[in-house]
Amino acid sequence: MFIKLLKSLIYFVSVFVLILVSVVIFISNFNWNNARPYLNQRITKNIGHDFAIRGDLTLQLCTESTRGSVWERYFSQTPMLCVSANDISISNVPWSNTGTQLAAVRRVMVSLQLWPLLHKKAVITQLELDMPQLALERGPDGRGNWSLPESDSSDWTMTIAQLRFPNGSMRFLDKAINLDLHAEARAVATVPAQENGKDSPDQPAQQFFLRFLLSGSYDHAPITGNGQLGSILSIKDAHTIFPVAATMQIGGNHIAFNGVITDPRAPSGINVELALAGASLSELYPLTGILLPVTGAYKIKGQLLGQKIGANWNWHYQNFMGMMGASDLAGSLDYIHGAPRPTLRGTVTSNQLRLDDLGPLIGAESSTLKIARSKKTIPKNHKILPTVQFQPNQWTALDADVKFSSKHLTRTHDIPLENIVTEIHLLDGVLSLSPLYFGIAGGDVTSNISLDGRTTPIAAQIKIAGRNVMLRELFPKLESTHESLGEINGDAALTGHGNSISSMLATANGELAATVSRGSVSRYMLELAGLNVANALFVKIFGDTQVRINCLVSDFGVKDGVAEIRRFVIDTDVAVVDLKGDIDLAKEQLNLNMTPTSKGMRVFSLHSPLYAKGTFSNPDIGPYKGPLLMRATAAAALTALAPPAAILATLNIGTAPKINCPVELARMYKARSNSRSTATNAPATPVDLNEIQTNRKAMRTK
Repeated sequence: MFIKLLKSLIYFVSVFVLILVSVVIFISNFNWNNARPYLNQRITKNIGHDFAIRGDLTLQLCTESTRGSVWERYFSQTPMLCVSANDISISNVPWSNTGTQLAAVRRVMVSLQLWPLLHKKAVITQLELDMPQLALERGPDGRGNWSLPESDSSDWTMTIAQLRFPNGSMRFLDKAINLDLHAEARAVATVPAQENGKDSPDQPAQQFFLRFLLSGSYDHAPITGNGQLGSILSIKDAHTIFPVAATMQIGGNHIAFNGVITDPRAPSGINVELALAGASLSELYPLTGILLPVTGAYKIKGQLLGQKIGANWNWHYQNFMGMMGASDLAGSLDYIHGAPRPTLRGTVTSNQLRLDDLGPLIGAESSTLKIARSKKTIPKNHKILPTVQFQPNQWTALDADVKFSSKHLTRTHDIPLENIVTEIHLLDGVLSLSPLYFGIAGGDVTSNISLDGRTTPIAAQIKIAGRNVMLRELFPKLESTHESLGEINGDAALTGHGNSISSMLATANGELAATVSRGSVSRYMLELAGLNVANALFVKIFGDTQVRINCLVSDFGVKDGVAEIRRFVIDTDVAVVDLKGDIDLAKEQLNLNMTPTSKGMRVFSLHSPLYAKGTFSNPDIGPYKGPLLMRATAAAALTALAPPAAILATLNIGTAPKINCPVELARMYKARSNSRSTATNAPATPVDLNEIQTNRKAMRTK
C-alpha cells in the first residue's frame, strides 16, 4: 500500500515538474512579440484609448536576487515573472490640444510574483519606467482626457512595492482657467525635508524622492519653479503623510511652500509653511478664488492648514507675518466654505502702519505714483480725488468678517494720525467698514461706511463724526500754530453713486458741519489774511501774539456733488471772517469768497475781500483787485495833496457784526448731530456717542 502511494506521489510530482518545466521553456522561448496584437486590442478595449506596444515584448522567469546558486535563486526564493516592453503609447482623445498621445514610455519593466496570481492578486515587486511622458488636459466641460470608460468591478487587486524612473515629463492643460503647466521630473537621492525648511512639532522630517522643474503659463502670466515630492508609492497607503516642497513664480507673484499632505490619494488634510510675495494681494484672486483688497507690494509668511470636509476645503492661515510696503502685518485668517458662498474671517494687526501703503486699498495713489506724477506737467483737468475703480462684480465671490487694528501709524504729510481700528464686512455684495475709527491730532474720527455693490454703479453712504481734534496738533510744523489751541468737532452724512471715490463724491447728496471753540490762533495769520500790513509787520518784529477764537461755525448742504455753504463764520476778538460760495466736487472747482471785517481801528490796512477760485489741482487764491486798487489809488492821491492825509485811505474802522457764539455753537451742534443723507438699500449705521466712547476705550486697552 505504501509503495503504491509512493509511486502515485512520484507520478504527480513528475507531471507537475514536467508541466512547470514546459511552462518555463514556453515562457523563455516563445516569441511574445506575436502576442502584441492581442494585448493591444484587449487593453484598448478596456481603457477606451488606443494602446500600442511597438517595441520588443519579453517574458521570463526571474527572482528578486541575481546572486547565489541556481537552487538559491530559483527554489529558495519566490519565483517572479519579469516582463519587459519597449515603446509603449496610449492615444489621446480627439478633442485634446496636447498632441496625439496621452502617455508614452520608452521602456517598461515589471517584476510580478507568480503565486499570488493564482488568487487574482498582482503583486508587483518592482515597476521601472524609462522616460515616461504624460499629456493631461481638462476640457471646457470639466472632463479629463485621462477619463476611462466605466467597467464592471473586478476581483483582481494590484499592489506596487517599488517604482523607479530616472526622469520623465508631464504637461497639464486647462483652458477654462488658462493654465498650461509643464513639469520635468527626475528621481533623486534621499533628501531630508529640513533642507527646505525648519522642522516643527507638527511636521517631522520627511524624505523626498522626486525633484521637478516647472514652466508654462497661467492666465497669460509665465510660470517658473521647482520642488520636491515624497515617494509616489507611499500614496497607496491610507493616512499617508506625504511631504511636498515647492517654489514658484507666477507672473508677479512668488509662492513657496513646504509641508505635508495627508492621504494624497484623496487629500483630507494639508499642513504647509506658505510664503507669498507680489505687487498686490488682489492679484492672488485668479490663483485662489479668494477676494483680497488692492494693496501695495507685499511679502508674508505663515502656516497654512487645510481640512477637507465632504467635497469642500476649509483653510486656516495662522500666525502669518509680513510686510505690505513699509508696513508690518500679522494675524490669522480662516476661509470657511459654506452656502451660498464661502466666508473669510480673521484678525489682522499692525505695529506700525504707514498711511501711504493704504493708498491702493482706498483707491488713492501710492507714493511711487505720486513721485512719478510730480515729475510731469499736471494737466488742468487732472483729478485730485481718487479715480481708481472698485470691482463690485467680485464682491459676491465670498463674504468677509475681518477685524483690523494698528497700534502706531507713521505720519505722512505731517498728518498726526495715531491709530486705526476697523471691521471689514462683506455680505451678499455689500461692503461695509463699520466702524472705521482712527485718532487724529489729539482727537478721533469715527465713521460707518456702506458700499452696495448690488447696484450699478455702487450706492455708497458714509456717516462720520470727528471729535476733539486739536488745531495746534493738526499742523505741527506750521510756525504760527505752535501756540494755537482751537478744538475742532464735525459731522457729515453723504450718499453718492459711482465705482470710485471721485464719482461717488461727484454725485453726493447730504450735509456736513463743523465747529471750533475754546481756542486761539496766531494774530499774524489772521492779520496777514486781512492784509493789515502794519499789524503784520508789528507782529513779525515783536513776536506772535494770540487771538482768541470765540467760535467757528460751518454748515454745508451737498446736492448733486456741489457743496454749498449755508453758514461759515469765524468770530475772534479782533475780526469776523465770513465765507460764502460753493465747492463743485464733480468738476473739483472752487468758488469761494471770504470777507474779513475788523473789530476796531487798523492803520495801513489794505483790507480787501479774498477769493478762492480754480481747481483742486490748480487753485487761484488772492484779494479782489478792484477794492484793493481803489484804496491804493486814494492813498496815492491823498499823498500828493496832503501826505499826512494819506493815512485816511488805509485806515480801517471796524464795522464787524456782532456774533453770539453760544447761540451759534448751540445751533450748529444741533445741525451737526442731525446731519442726514438719502438712505441706500444698505444704509450706513449712524455714529452715536456710545460707539465713539466704545472705540476710544478699545484703543486705550491696546
